[in-house]
Amino acid sequence: MNSYLGYAADLVAVAVMVFVLFLPRGGRRELVVAYLAVNVGVLAVAAVLSSSGVSAGLGLGIFGVLSIIRLRSEELSQREVAYYFVALALGLLGGLAPADSWLAPALMVALLAVLWIGDHQRFTIGGSRQELVIDRAITDRGELAAHLEALLGAEPAKIEVRRTDLVNDTTTLVVHGGAR
Repeated sequence: MNSYLGYAADLVAVAVMVFVLFLPRGGRRELVVAYLAVNVGVLAVAAVLSSSGVSAGLGLGIFGVLSIIRLRSEELSQREVAYYFVALALGLLGGLAPADSWLAPALMVALLAVLWIGDHQRFTIGGSRQELVIDRAITDRGELAAHLEALLGAEPAKIEVRRTDLVNDTTTLVVHGGAR
């Protein structure tokens, strides 16, 4: 019965993470399915591993390899990576079900609290966030900032360069606006 509490706690926790914390704070909608699938997949495999003779170390190693492959397949911001790893951790906590029935749910609440605080608008750059592709490859930060200010009519609060393509003469970036 203890394992069912872990499963239920995981499903509630990942729903809170995705639909209460991530999406309302400007999260990319296409990552919702990734977070949910990774979490439930990890939960299922962790549950099987905890009830079989296979060591948990082997299971964690498999997830490490899978997460490296996933994280290398698309550029994710550090914020999105944090949500990704919390989704993994929630699944492991729910699936491995420690002996103390309160421990997994308590750790899940702690992880969600860390996300809530760490991703709170009071501690992060507020305002708008926009992904742009500029039809020029600009490698100089000062020149890029001046170009964006002229293009957008305002000074960006933060500029994240994702890719500079010198062959196709483009710069892909994320621009953050002023306070909310």
